[in-house]
Amino acid sequence: MKQNVIILYPLHQLGNPQLRIFRPNWFLTLVRPGREQPPDTVQFRIPLEMTKCDVKNYLEKIYNVPVGAVRTRIQFGSKKKRNHLNQKVKQPDYKVAYVQLAQDQTFTFPDIFPAKDQMAAEGSMEEMQEKFMEDEKQRQKLDPRRGGVTEWFGL
Repeated sequence: MKQNVIILYPLHQLGNPQLRIFRPNWFLTLVRPGREQPPDTVQFRIPLEMTKCDVKNYLEKIYNVPVGAVRTRIQFGSKKKRNHLNQKVKQPDYKVAYVQLAQDQTFTFPDIFPAKDQMAAEGSMEEMQEKFMEDEKQRQKLDPRRGGVTEWFGL
């Protein structure tokens, strides 16, 4: 049997070809690694079709990040979940890229959540209890719009 194969190419655009911008059809997701990594290594989750050269070109051309080396691996999805019909459900596979930055370049994740020690230093336990009691008193006040009718009695 003969099958027809349709290949789609980008449409031709009029104008200066040097002024055209070609954006890739995929994207990288920056991932916080589970294990400790060297300071010059960054972990990304990438599509399965992307190669090491694609990752390097993507980071260098679009984000101007100097890349030293790229290592990839394929992470197979787990088969442990079951759906409502008790059928096994497989999570999709994905590719992980470890990008080693060029010489003298480092990357650290920003600390967007304050540590618990910093939160405890901001207020003492007594202040927290007073604030909690004020909130409870405010919550237990009767609603003036109900005209003296108790809260358990619905209108």
